[in-house]
Amino acid sequence: MGSSSSSYAPKTIYLDVDGKVQKVVFSRHCSPCDIKELLCSSSNIPRNTAIMMVDPEGALVSIDPTMPTNSPNSLYKIVPLSTAQLGEKEDMFQNVLSQVAEQFSRAFRINELKTEVTNRLAMLEKRVELEGLKVVEIEKCKNDLKKLRDEMTSRVGGRVNCPCKYNFSDDGKKLTPRRDVPSYPKYTLSQETIEALKKPTFDVWHWEHNEMLSCLEYMYHDLGLVKEFNMNPITLKRWLLGIQENYRSNPFHNFRHCFCVSQMMYGMIHLCNLQEKLTLTDMGILMTAAVCHDLDHPGYNNTYQINARTELAVRYNDISPLENHHCAVAFQILSLPECNIFANVDPEAFKQIRQAIITLILATDMARHGEILDSFKQKVDNFDFTNEEHVTCLKMVLIKCCDISNEVRPTEVAEPWVDCLLEEYFMQSDREKSEGLPVAPFMDRDKVTKPTAQIGFIKFVLIPMFETVMKLFPQIEEIMVQPLRDSRDHYEELKQIDDAMTEAQKKKTENMSLGGKKK
Repeated sequence: MGSSSSSYAPKTIYLDVDGKVQKVVFSRHCSPCDIKELLCSSSNIPRNTAIMMVDPEGALVSIDPTMPTNSPNSLYKIVPLSTAQLGEKEDMFQNVLSQVAEQFSRAFRINELKTEVTNRLAMLEKRVELEGLKVVEIEKCKNDLKKLRDEMTSRVGGRVNCPCKYNFSDDGKKLTPRRDVPSYPKYTLSQETIEALKKPTFDVWHWEHNEMLSCLEYMYHDLGLVKEFNMNPITLKRWLLGIQENYRSNPFHNFRHCFCVSQMMYGMIHLCNLQEKLTLTDMGILMTAAVCHDLDHPGYNNTYQINARTELAVRYNDISPLENHHCAVAFQILSLPECNIFANVDPEAFKQIRQAIITLILATDMARHGEILDSFKQKVDNFDFTNEEHVTCLKMVLIKCCDISNEVRPTEVAEPWVDCLLEEYFMQSDREKSEGLPVAPFMDRDKVTKPTAQIGFIKFVLIPMFETVMKLFPQIEEIMVQPLRDSRDHYEELKQIDDAMTEAQKKKTENMSLGGKKK
């Protein structure tokens, strides 16, 4: 396991404060917010001031526990971000733009172009006038359809305001084009962070959304996917922002879960040496499916969708309604030219990539768990990496492993996810009770506890699946399978304690009852 002392040793950095060297010491377990407050205090800047830290070359340095250390000869500097500074930059930018516009006007005879554009606009206005009546008719038809749909919904049972219901007319309502240059800052990832990203022990709770976006961007570059698919780096940024915006703020199925699954996939690629066994196209399919696998998840599972007869269930005929929806949203985002990371891929190759991503996302429906695992078990003893069917089955199992891999992580990282999941389950079961729908016992806040929720899942779902993968990749036993066994033992101990306390309380109640009767 190695020495633990280095992980607890404090970290030291040196700042340039008004021309003087200021030494700052902090724990590696401090949060980014605590570190920012400490840096403000050390630099005589009011707390809660927006700041950035730069190295002697002016490059941004990420303010987090894993930031690179420096020396008194290479001082970092804290720069407060004031509105005045931003205003000055904007004015300077506007002046440059004005000068560039003037040069272009002279070089390309802008006035003549303006005249031509004005004439074309006049012609288009006439066409729009002629088409106007058609537009009015179309809008009237849409309104009539909406009224009819509302009428039908009210007759069926009045669940029209359910937040997890999708109207067919709502397709793409969140998919607004992003033609601006993405504005999330470029973080300098330390070598420590880069190495940690490759391991299942990575702590996903210490990172803000912008930092997670930077980590995902780094993974695509590091795996060679940007080069392989000839991606425009700006398009990659826009796509990642579009992905983040289309994950909802659910307790569990949110953007942090998306990052968690994608980071575990990146870790398994490295741990299992998949770059030597699979193609770069396969890497791109695995990573992109992981990033997109729960897009626009409403926080209510397939059972609810089907029992409540939501429009998603109707649209997909009760067959994996959520997973089908995640696929649809993923390719709606990719259909926007400014977000299409596969824009430079040959159309025939893109068709195969699209089909492969859909196959992997649909495989995350737990209703298909037994079918997919049985298929993999039949192949694993004589696995052939040159057999397309074998490789597809492996990729399906890999995304399943990553999707439900929280218990592989250290307890302090994994356990908060259980709380998040139970919160989402309880929201669903409360709604099911209020709507008179069947309630699953493992979701009922009156029946489930954290140990009972986890023991069966770890014993009968996680361990058998990861042990099957271990046959093909023995190196995962120590890093992924053993933590699952430890987690199972941990929750079984907690259950024994819970059972003992329940039994003691039961006896106490019985004794009090008997004592009352004697009196």
